[in-house]
Amino acid sequence: MSAGPTTKGALRHVLGHLLTPLLMCVGMGLAYLGAFHAPEPHDLRVDIVGSGPRAQVLAQTLQDKGAGALDVRTVPDRATATAALRDQSSFGAYIPGGATGAATGGSAGAGAGGGTGAGPGTGAPELLVASAASDTTAMAVEKVFTKVAATQGEPLKVTDVAPVSSGDPTGQSVFFLLVALSIGSYASVAVIGGAGAVLPLRLRALLAAGMSLVVSLVGAVFAGPLFHLVDHGLGGVWALSWLYCAGILFVGVGLHTYLKRWTTLGVMVLFVMLNFTSSGGIYRPELQPGFFGSLHAFWNGAGFVEGVRGHVYFDGHALGRNVLVLALWFLAGLLLVAAAGLTESRRRAAVVPAPRTEKDAAEAVKAAEAEEEMEEAVGV
Repeated sequence: MSAGPTTKGALRHVLGHLLTPLLMCVGMGLAYLGAFHAPEPHDLRVDIVGSGPRAQVLAQTLQDKGAGALDVRTVPDRATATAALRDQSSFGAYIPGGATGAATGGSAGAGAGGGTGAGPGTGAPELLVASAASDTTAMAVEKVFTKVAATQGEPLKVTDVAPVSSGDPTGQSVFFLLVALSIGSYASVAVIGGAGAVLPLRLRALLAAGMSLVVSLVGAVFAGPLFHLVDHGLGGVWALSWLYCAGILFVGVGLHTYLKRWTTLGVMVLFVMLNFTSSGGIYRPELQPGFFGSLHAFWNGAGFVEGVRGHVYFDGHALGRNVLVLALWFLAGLLLVAAAGLTESRRRAAVVPAPRTEKDAAEAVKAAEAEEEMEEAVGV
């Protein structure tokens, strides 16, 4: 018994929709495995503390052996090394043991640094890191200099000059907050585009604005009273969360006019596949392939993650730049919504609707909603 025309049409319809999860599978695999499967340092800036021949030779040796993995420089004292770590222009500073360590770890170590140094005569090698900038980067630096210290027959002392809060022991909770905010935002885009497809665009935009506020407040509750991811600066974390969520929602609502049922896939590409992988929440760009490292400079997830880090842990360092990144995405969303409004107006003007009963109109709306809801279910 052969399938009838209705069955064939339904099968073709289902197969067409199955293309969306297939593309999601391929996209997520390429993005996540491409970004995370083999983290290796490249041009990772580290400092050797000292100005004598021994420090210069050590720096040059590491530079040569690293073959592009490290960018090794010397700095004259501990205070300079600590300042570089706190403005994130360096990700590790090694104070060699012995005479060089004694020369550089004494009076200079009493300055800004957030830890005690290898004082005069101790001979213990010490590594300064800033785990709040990226715990995985700090671990990569520690791995390198543990081997260096082993050649001196001494255990390596590690001093963290910018530790994370007690509620974020892994240093990656900001990334998971990013995930929660992103899912809340792009899933709202799917609902507004599907269940709200019959609403005027201005109402859909108002719903987007409202949801950005609600989702960001939920994120603030997660970050503060519920999980204590940050121990200060919660107001700033909320403001960054709202700007981030609003950008996603307005971009998504604007895109829906053009992409229709492909909107869910589109926002997943923008705000999951490319966004999570380039945010720096798991690996900073110095440990990733060049493509994802380049996205880190201007993608909105990186703006959020680095903005929160700078605001909470680094006295607002580079906060203005990251707020600008988020603001530009927000502005892009507003422009997309405005363009979508013009497009929808032109479409309505170009179509002369045929007379139809209320029943016909209701059935058409129901069919459109069912189609959108299928795409929402796949995406969410």
